[in-house]
Amino acid sequence: MSSVRTKGPTNTPLRIAHRTRRPVGLRFVRRLIYARRRPAGAHEPQRASGAGRHAIMKDAAEELARITDKGEIHAIGELASQRLRWRQGTYRVLPAPNHVVFMRYTGEDGRRDEDDGAVVCLAGEITAPAELCDIMAMLVHTRWRGELAVLATEGTRSIFMENGNVVGAETDIAEERIGEIMWRYGAIDEEQLEAILEQVERGARFGSAAVALGLLTREHVYDFVGKQIEAIVYGALEVDDGTFFFLDGFDSDRLVSRHTLSASMLLMDGVTRLDEIKYFRQRIPGPEWVPVRGSRDGAPSEDLRAVYELVDGKNSVADIGRLTGFGDFETTKALYALCQSGHVAIEPPRLEGGIVAMVTAANTALREIHRRVDAAGKGTVFRQALADFAGGAGVYELLFRRAGPDEKGLLNPDEVCTNLFDVADGDEEPFLKAQLHEYVSFALFAAGNVLGEEAEQQLGREVHGLLQQLQPRG
Repeated sequence: MSSVRTKGPTNTPLRIAHRTRRPVGLRFVRRLIYARRRPAGAHEPQRASGAGRHAIMKDAAEELARITDKGEIHAIGELASQRLRWRQGTYRVLPAPNHVVFMRYTGEDGRRDEDDGAVVCLAGEITAPAELCDIMAMLVHTRWRGELAVLATEGTRSIFMENGNVVGAETDIAEERIGEIMWRYGAIDEEQLEAILEQVERGARFGSAAVALGLLTREHVYDFVGKQIEAIVYGALEVDDGTFFFLDGFDSDRLVSRHTLSASMLLMDGVTRLDEIKYFRQRIPGPEWVPVRGSRDGAPSEDLRAVYELVDGKNSVADIGRLTGFGDFETTKALYALCQSGHVAIEPPRLEGGIVAMVTAANTALREIHRRVDAAGKGTVFRQALADFAGGAGVYELLFRRAGPDEKGLLNPDEVCTNLFDVADGDEEPFLKAQLHEYVSFALFAAGNVLGEEAEQQLGREVHGLLQQLQPRG
């Protein structure tokens, strides 16, 4: 479980077969490459091998394994099989409660050697948002030095802590890469990001490439690495289904840009954000939604004018965050206040960009439906009903092959695009729109069965605009 392993398995780069036969949008392709390519240095943080490799989870059954009465482990789910194959080697089975199996790599000698991986000081399951807060608070109090690895459906994060401070962080999540952070805050535009990524693909470090191209100063890069660390910590606190491990110590060479951020302050800010975002999402489901001018006349308060002036019915929340340099969260916060005052209303995202945009619109609705059902504790029954519907329809098994849905109900746009050309016999976009509309409509219906009529009507109003965008033309 460390960054050095001589006796155990080595990490093999993840390879993705991308065989779309039609352009699906430059930004999406760039995101795919950026998320999957091998890390390249200082501001392309390497994944902590202490956390191990992590694949997107389709459903809990994919993680199942069976231990026989002979003590043999057999993978049942594909993901369980992958995880076991990645960990090929000799492990020591440590004492644990009857319902837990705890093994760690030691090699044939059975002893904990320096190159066998860091000692696991803490480990546990995450079953709800903010559960990690108590763990971080304890680490602040103890001032332990080590790596807090957080593994979830979307990927892996590592937070390096020392003397009650966060001194660095790593992520393999595309939205938390340094380039994405800079882009979301408006420090670089799309064209500049592509230019930097071209240099990164040739082996340059992201920050060094940005400086060499004259796009940013070293001071700006350093500041944005700090913002990236904050984003990784906040993302870890939001995890509602995953695991965490606190590993004793870490290799300081992994901290290619050392910061000293108070873990206590990050924790307090993170808790505040978690509390606020629950209210914001009731009005503004995501950064792709579009604010429009409301019915109230007159200018808003001074602190909201910079955001308000960019509300034109075309700019999304994310667009305004880039144009102002505020980022998604602060922009969402300002727009929520403008909604409360009547200066602004929020509309669903515009359906532009073809196939990827359709899947994105469906995902936005599915995310909200699943969130409501999970909050009511009805997730298992709801998911089973949705799975039965998809299985009975036939076409979804082919259309969603390797595409999900994941535990949050989301579909992988790239895999859907790849499958679409194998399933549809021409007219791919109308075909996909019809299938996604039917799938989301049934998800809403199934949610109503477990939530009740009143909740279904409220949820229906919230996703109505998205369903309209997916409505096939007669």
